[in-house]
Amino acid sequence: MASEQGFPALSAPVDETRARLDLQARTRQNRDRQEALKRDTDKLLELASELKQNVDRTNANILSMDVVKKAQEIEKLAKSVKEKMKGD
Repeated sequence: MASEQGFPALSAPVDETRARLDLQARTRQNRDRQEALKRDTDKLLELASELKQNVDRTNANILSMDVVKKAQEIEKLAKSVKEKMKGD
């Protein structure tokens, strides 16, 4: 396709460049999301281990506030991981 002055239109190279940049951005976003998921799941494992240790130190008559807080922290982080896995 030529412009009015007889020069070739630049839309094809511009479209290709835009598509390449979009692909690079999506690739970077996916990599960053994967790294965040790894960090979050490592943290979940750590928190779950801490929760188990805290529960092991309690008995049927005592519920530690640390246990409740740790469980809430795990729940919040697990929800965040779930949302990241969806790609939102």
